[in-house]
Amino acid sequence: MRVGSHQGVDAITVDLGSLGVTVLCTRATAMMTQPGSTIELSTSLIVREDALTLYGFVDEDERAVFEQVQTVSGVGPRIALGLLSTLSPDELRRAVAREDLVALTKVPGIGRKGAGRLVLELKDRLGAPVDAGVAQPVGPGWADAVQAGLLSLGWSVREADAAVAAVTDLADQQVSETGQADVAQLLKAALRTLDRTAERNPESLT
Repeated sequence: MRVGSHQGVDAITVDLGSLGVTVLCTRATAMMTQPGSTIELSTSLIVREDALTLYGFVDEDERAVFEQVQTVSGVGPRIALGLLSTLSPDELRRAVAREDLVALTKVPGIGRKGAGRLVLELKDRLGAPVDAGVAQPVGPGWADAVQAGLLSLGWSVREADAAVAAVTDLADQQVSETGQADVAQLLKAALRTLDRTAERNPESLT
C-alpha cells in the first residue's frame, strides 16, 4: 500500500488505486511512514452499525494482541490501540505476567481497576515474551506471532506452546533457506498439529 497522507498522530491514509482509505494505527507506525512511501500492514476491520473502521499494524503479532485484549470486558479498539501505542506486545506481556499495574496505568483510559482486569483476564492468554529465556531460531518473532495467533483462535497457552515447539524444525528450515520464517505457513502447520492431537485425545481439549 502507498501512504497518501497522515491524519493526526495515530492514523494514515493509504492509496488503493483511486481510493483513499484511512487506517488507524499506533503512533510509532504513523511516525515511521512518509507520504508517498509504501507500507505493508496487518489489518483488523472493526464493524459497527454506523461505521467500518480499519486498524493497521506492523506485523501479525501486534494485530493478534490488539484483537486479544479486546476480549477483556470494557476494552474496545481505541483502548486496545492505546495499549499498543504505549507498550509493545512483549512489554504488555511482561506487564501482565508481573501484574505491573503501574506500567498498565500509563495507558490513557486505563485506571488501576482496569489494569487489574487486564491482568486477571489476560494472564493465561497472552503467553510469554519472546525473550523470556527460551532459545529461538533466527527471526525470533515468528514464535510469538504464531503463539498469539493460536491464542486468538481460542487455544490455551499450554496447547499453543506445544504447537510452537512442534513447528520449530520447520521454522529453522525456512530461516536456513530464505533468511526468514513464514508466519502464515507456520501458523497453519501449528494448527494441523493441534488438530491431530485433538483427534487422538478428544477428551483432553475444551
